[in-house]
Amino acid sequence: MLYRNFKNQSELDAAYDPVTSGTDIPVYMDFYATNSSQVRKDLTCQLDVPYGATLEEHLDIFPAAQSQSPIVVFIHGGYWIMASSKDFSFVAKGLVEAGVTVVVINHALCPEVSIDEIVRQNRAAIAWIYRNANNFGGDANLIYVSGHSAGGHLTTMLMSTNWEKDYGLPDNIIKGGCAISGVFDLMPFPYTWLQPKLQLTWDQVLRNSPILHIPRKAGSLIITYGGEENSEFKRQSEDFLNAWKANGNQGYYLPQPDKNHYNIINDFLEKNSPLCKAILKQI
Repeated sequence: MLYRNFKNQSELDAAYDPVTSGTDIPVYMDFYATNSSQVRKDLTCQLDVPYGATLEEHLDIFPAAQSQSPIVVFIHGGYWIMASSKDFSFVAKGLVEAGVTVVVINHALCPEVSIDEIVRQNRAAIAWIYRNANNFGGDANLIYVSGHSAGGHLTTMLMSTNWEKDYGLPDNIIKGGCAISGVFDLMPFPYTWLQPKLQLTWDQVLRNSPILHIPRKAGSLIITYGGEENSEFKRQSEDFLNAWKANGNQGYYLPQPDKNHYNIINDFLEKNSPLCKAILKQI
């Protein structure tokens, strides 16, 4: 048996490789890019704002019209190996129209850096956002985090951070999160087609599996995934939500029965969509 109940390598790879399911990834990436370009034209934005020392450590800010607005931070997906903040500017549209400032984080990618470093960079971004929120009209006391796929993983890693011990910041710096089609148990990944690029060691797997680091006190968490996703992505989300709530934290499941792993984030374009309404209700 190859990790859990997988019988062979091809079965495991199929669970984590969208190509094997016939998904036309370029179509979705083109949708993201086209809509993101338009949103950058339509909305006021501050692009490529550095939050760290390396060139990849920058973020894009889409401020709400009013000052002291809540902040939703978005972390993109791409299995930690592809994409950038610019591919996901479109997620700002619906929330900005609803009066929320949106910040989209960019980070370095594997294999140039490790997942350890990607987690560190995203934590550094949150610290920067907290310390600089007043400069772009946001409320440092109302920071929420959302992420898709690998970004869902990073969302829950941020919510599990010891902010006071490691950064000298309030423990409750993140008031809530929304993990969209995330992965929370990294133990399958050293066995998959991704390993040559991720280059995961077991120490890294253990350090960076959110399901092994659930805090006893954290903000509320929305978990959502598409009804058309495969059973392994559903398992990852369901197992994590159950563990999150079992540890005494608030957690909610947002069903999206007609969505797949890629179009599940399209609803960020519409402020009255179920996804945006759930995040706005959380705020």
